[in-house]
Amino acid sequence: MRPPPFEEIAARLAKWSFPAGVDGVVGIAAGGVVPAALVAQRLGLGLKIVAVSYRNAANEPQFDEPHLMADVPGLGLWKRVLLVDDVYLSGKSWNAARAMLPRKIEVLPFVLTGDVDFALFRDAKGSFDWPWTVG
Repeated sequence: MRPPPFEEIAARLAKWSFPAGVDGVVGIAAGGVVPAALVAQRLGLGLKIVAVSYRNAANEPQFDEPHLMADVPGLGLWKRVLLVDDVYLSGKSWNAARAMLPRKIEVLPFVLTGDVDFALFRDAKGSFDWPWTVG
């Protein structure tokens, strides 16, 4: 399956009903950086990045469990955040990133693709070379 063109991604994001009361957006690096930036821009919110490594460039797990690659950013006064990734396959990266954020923070999920309720493209399966993917 081919990735959705950037124009379709942008159009769907423009129509997506995000929950009210979100204080900021946290993206899961590396794949979730661009989607998180698009969501933060759409909502006019701040953006922080959590660097987690689990899959390689061929989208194969390279570790048994996701690894934290950099310090978790401080979230300041944020109480409710969107945790954004490009895909939700096994859920390991998303759940690992969630576990790294403070428990007192309400974390709401959002991904571009996956067979989950919070996916922009629920009908798309697997991972893609997104329009912003290099290489």
